[in-house]
Amino acid sequence: MTGASPTQRALRPDEVAYLLRASLGSHVQVRDSGPLDGGGYATVWWALLDDDRRVVLKLAPPTGTPLLRYERGLCAAEARYFHLVADRAPQVPVPEVLHHGTDPAYGEWLVTAMLPGRSLVDLAEGGVDDGPARYDLGVALAALHQVTGDRFGYDDDRPGASTWRAAFAAMLDALLADATDWNVRLPVTPERLHALVQRHAAVLDEVRRPALLHFDCWDGNVLAAPDPDGRWRLRGLVDGERFLYGDPLLDLVSPLLFRRVEEEPEHPLLRGYQATAAEPLLLDASARRRLGLYRLHLYLLMTVEMPSRGMTVRTHAGRHARLAGLLDEELAALASA
Repeated sequence: MTGASPTQRALRPDEVAYLLRASLGSHVQVRDSGPLDGGGYATVWWALLDDDRRVVLKLAPPTGTPLLRYERGLCAAEARYFHLVADRAPQVPVPEVLHHGTDPAYGEWLVTAMLPGRSLVDLAEGGVDDGPARYDLGVALAALHQVTGDRFGYDDDRPGASTWRAAFAAMLDALLADATDWNVRLPVTPERLHALVQRHAAVLDEVRRPALLHFDCWDGNVLAAPDPDGRWRLRGLVDGERFLYGDPLLDLVSPLLFRRVEEEPEHPLLRGYQATAAEPLLLDASARRRLGLYRLHLYLLMTVEMPSRGMTVRTHAGRHARLAGLLDEELAALASA
C-alpha cells in the first residue's frame, strides 16, 4: 500500500512475510495478508499465518522521516504500553506483543496478536447500538487510570516534568515549536497560549498523581464484538503509542471527539467510568476548565500534524476550518472562565 501520509511507506505481501519470519521464526508461513486502514502514522498490515494465528504488523516511518517532537520512538513506546497494561491492568484488552524489532532495510516494527472485533467507526456506519461497548470503555479507562507513573507527561526524553502544570506546558511548547518548523499558522500566538496556561495553572496543579493515560481513544482505536446476547462489547484498545501520564480527564476528550463530555453526563462512557473508578469523577468548574485546556491541546495537535501527514489547507479545507472554529471556541471559553 502507498499511504497518503509521508510517514507511511509502501509494502508488498512478500515484504510482510519477510518481516513476520524475522519476528516469529523462519518456519512461519503467511497464508494471507492485507493493509489495515484508519491511521495516518505507521504502515499497518494484518496477516493470517499457517497455524491459523492472526497478527498485526506495524511498521514505523522510515528513518529520517520528519516527525512531530512527541512522535519520536512511538513504535517502542507502543510495545512498552501494551506490556505495561498487560502487567498492571490485565483486565483491559490490549494486543499481546509478539515481537519488537529493527532491520537495516526496514527500520523499526512491531508485531502483535490481532484482536477480534470491529472499530466503533465501523459500528457507527452500520447503525449498531454501541452503548454497551462505550460503557465498557469507561470501565477500561478507569482501570488504566489506577496505574501511577514516575512523572507527568511522556516516559522518555519527550516532554515531561515533575508537575502536571509543567508537563502540560512542555507538551504545548513542543507543539508550538512543531508549528514553527512546519510553517503552520495557528489562531493563537505562543504568548496568548502561555498566558492561558498561567491563568488556569491552579486547576492544573490540582492534579497531583500521574495516572496512566491512553490519550488516543477515538472511535477508530476502540474494537467491539457481539456477546452471546448480541450486545456489542469492548474487545480491544489499540494504537497505544501515544500514551502518557497525567490527568485522567485528558482521556475523556478523544472518545467524544469534537464534543464536550461535561455536557453529556449520562453518556455510557461516563456511566461506566463512574461505576468503577477508584475516585469519584467530579465534572465541576475546575474539571470543566481543564477539559477546555485538553480540547485546546488536542485541536492544536490535530492542526499542527496536518503537513506531516501530507494534508494542506487546500486538500483538507474542511478539516482545517473545523479545527480552527473549535480552537476559537475553546480559546474564547477559557478566556472568559
